[in-house]
Amino acid sequence: MIVVTGASGNVGRELVAALAAAGEPVTATSRRIAEADVPAGVRAVRADLTDAESLRPVFEGADAVFLQNGGASLHRLRPRDLVDVAKRGGVRRVVLLSSQGVATRPESPSHGQAVRVVEDAVRESGLEWTVLRPGGFHSNAYAWAESVRASRTVAAPFGDVGLPTVDPADIAEVAAVALRGDGHAGRVYELTGPEPTTPRQRAEAIGRALGEPVRFVEQSLEEARQQMLAFMPEPVVETTLAILGAPTPAERRVAPDVAQVLGRAPRGFAEWARRNVEAFR
Repeated sequence: MIVVTGASGNVGRELVAALAAAGEPVTATSRRIAEADVPAGVRAVRADLTDAESLRPVFEGADAVFLQNGGASLHRLRPRDLVDVAKRGGVRRVVLLSSQGVATRPESPSHGQAVRVVEDAVRESGLEWTVLRPGGFHSNAYAWAESVRASRTVAAPFGDVGLPTVDPADIAEVAAVALRGDGHAGRVYELTGPEPTTPRQRAEAIGRALGEPVRFVEQSLEEARQQMLAFMPEPVVETTLAILGAPTPAERRVAPDVAQVLGRAPRGFAEWARRNVEAFR
């Protein structure tokens, strides 16, 4: 059995579907998940990553685990407790959804240091481990959905700075390969899309998917900062703005790992927009 934590998220949901379609027995877990949220035949169990003991019955009898890095609750995670509970449940393989920031922003408390603690716990667990380090997700564009629906407008800073964001479905497919097959133990995969795209280009791609123009409005740095502070802690906001506005060469780089693992090119943003266009109508 394979356990997928964070199963209601953008990556977890895609991974559950991929594993179920491949005929794998799957347990999907998150804080609010229900049977209606998963494909037929998938077991849905509510549990909280920040409470390792709540995962004891989830991990019991599992062979492999997809471990989400905690997301917004990362600072409350106790990764070594999670790993210990997984091992006692019989888990032998773990695939960790980490972050590119571990390598590119190691000094950042939010993007580097905290996620590195989770990586270290997994590496030192004695389990077979694989680490996935994506950069930005195509699905971050969901943040624009309300304004696109209301006024066919996207507002964002740094309109002409490009980053090779990645499709969550590609992350999920790489995770499925690592969970199901051999040859991935001890590997760290950097996951990006096929090319850098700018916020302006992503807005245009959403417009093409809709079949009508979407206007791009470039925010000032301060406008973007104030908007983000409404729902993000200040350290996360500052690092995020630094990545968006002045990415390092490593953050601009198109990595080969998706293609090497999957045997095909990663999906671009325009394809993601077409597949998810209903969110913007």
